[in-house]
Amino acid sequence: MSTDTATQQESVIITELAATEIKSIIEKQELDLEKVRLRVGVKGGGCSGFSYLLDLTETQKDSDEVFEQHGIKVIVDPKSLLYLSGVIVDFKDEIMGRGFVFNNPNATSSCGCGSSFSA
Repeated sequence: MSTDTATQQESVIITELAATEIKSIIEKQELDLEKVRLRVGVKGGGCSGFSYLLDLTETQKDSDEVFEQHGIKVIVDPKSLLYLSGVIVDFKDEIMGRGFVFNNPNATSSCGCGSSFSA
């Protein structure tokens, strides 16, 4: 395993397809790609205990972890990072639906809809 892969597994991984969709949303909402950040996080709730959070924001805290993937600036608060380390955020566009999906190696179980998990 290369060092780049090992480093990425310690953070949230955004696939190229997800990044393309995020850029498309940023353009449609006429936001500034240089200023906007993708906040990835977790919050209590959902049918399995925690829900995923994706938000476009220009607000960043000093305590946020910041990194860039495929031209998208990503921020994660330290508390969420405990649950999201190694998570892959992807985008699916299929007959049964389209949307962002999370592949979380830390989840001990997840709900049928894939938008909440327990750890």
